[in-house]
Amino acid sequence: MIGQLRSVVIDCPDPQALAGFYAELLGLSVVEPNTEDDWVVLGGPPGHQPRLAFQRALNLRAPAWPDPERPQQFHLDVTVDDIESAEKAALALGARRLPGDGEGFRVYADPAGHPFCLCWD
Repeated sequence: MIGQLRSVVIDCPDPQALAGFYAELLGLSVVEPNTEDDWVVLGGPPGHQPRLAFQRALNLRAPAWPDPERPQQFHLDVTVDDIESAEKAALALGARRLPGDGEGFRVYADPAGHPFCLCWD
């Protein structure tokens, strides 16, 4: 095992609104609000994972299931203890590094091209 699933992240035009919908639907609480309204995380008590996160995606073309021209849009966040060894192991499995990283995360693509992030605290 390289890491543990941290979050399933859903792209959407309004993270606050969609998080509100899923909070009611699933009985989850907001555990990571964002004052800029571009990222909201729902989950259980602190330390419980996985979480459901919502990320602003401007000009989003909504999925049109099962139309392959308009696929589902989400990515996985995977918590790791050591980013350097986790990256090496993920690349050895066939992942490739993508542009974009930030404080506590790096972005990759799986062998089929789906994005995911390796995250650390």
